Amino acid sequence: MKAIVNARIIASDRIVEGIHLCFDEKIVSLSDVALDEDVEIIDAKGAYVSPGFIDIHIHGSGGADVMDATPEALQTISSTLLQTGTTSFLATTMTMSKPVIDNALQNVKEHAETIDGAKILGVHLEGPFLNPEKHGAQDKQYICEPSLELIAPYLDQIRMITIAPEMPGAESFIRHLSEHHPRIVLSIGHSDATFEQSKESFGWGISHATHLFNAMNPYHHRKPGIVGAVFDSNVSCDIIADLVHTHPSVLKLVHRVKGERLVLITDAMRAGCMKNGIYDLGGRRVAVEEGKATLDDGTLAGSVLKMNDALKHMTEAAGMTLLEAVNAVTKIPAEKLGLKKGELKSGYDADMVIFDEDFSIITTIVNGEVKYKG
Repeated sequence: MKAIVNARIIASDRIVEGIHLCFDEKIVSLSDVALDEDVEIIDAKGAYVSPGFIDIHIHGSGGADVMDATPEALQTISSTLLQTGTTSFLATTMTMSKPVIDNALQNVKEHAETIDGAKILGVHLEGPFLNPEKHGAQDKQYICEPSLELIAPYLDQIRMITIAPEMPGAESFIRHLSEHHPRIVLSIGHSDATFEQSKESFGWGISHATHLFNAMNPYHHRKPGIVGAVFDSNVSCDIIADLVHTHPSVLKLVHRVKGERLVLITDAMRAGCMKNGIYDLGGRRVAVEEGKATLDDGTLAGSVLKMNDALKHMTEAAGMTLLEAVNAVTKIPAEKLGLKKGELKSGYDADMVIFDEDFSIITTIVNGEVKYKG
């Protein structure tokens, strides 16, 4: 048994002091009862303790990418993310050839359970079922109609799919997965759907929106499009709070409109936690400079955002309270994926992070084991 003491503990609805948090692989209790002598003490020294951060959209970090399709790449990503406070994530794919996607999915299927670091919760399939007109940094030559055949061997691993619902074959694909595989989150993204098409797709089974505003039609007062449909519904959405993809005023707006249906993501590529330089994303050359990743034509290509920096941006630039920001990377994504994570409650996974006032990571704990010390 271990216990974190002298901490400002972030529960889902309050910040608590003067108690200790006991855990092994699971959270055991939050209590002020005297500890036994044999309990291992972790002294937070007045820092914050929250559930571990969950990133539902990340391609890579530390020089590695999910599409590298090797266990070493997954291990590098997993180990690197610990320094950002991320304790679990969805390994996110890119639109590439079917054999390359298959290799990446097979790699996660075979090795996710063996990775030591931030836990791989499954796969976020970002493409290839997109609209080529909104391909963004995805390689549009590989975009194709939705195919159950492509994903059939990996339905146990896939937890999220980004799809353009206006494309041929999308409706039947979405309806089938929604009915037969409800644990898979279906998300509108890389799409040019109208307001009406978007709202209709929510009825088919779309329940989320991928990196709101990016790779979709802009909000317009006569053609509100996807953004307007998301604002006018109870579907959740995620956003890249790097102050590059979205202006602070837009972050404030989305927070006010979506509230507890807003999730923060990084959409980080292999340059995450790395130096400026030339990298690649989905086989395409990416230049990274001063926190911005772009293709040769200037298109934004994922990000190099760290999750702890996303929290900092949302509290300093977008008006979120600390509790709201933490919930957006813990409780809300955990609930979206149906996981017993994201809250410091008895019986929940002991994935936790200790951080200071500046969101610098002090300690990251996964399954009750200290995996990182800053």
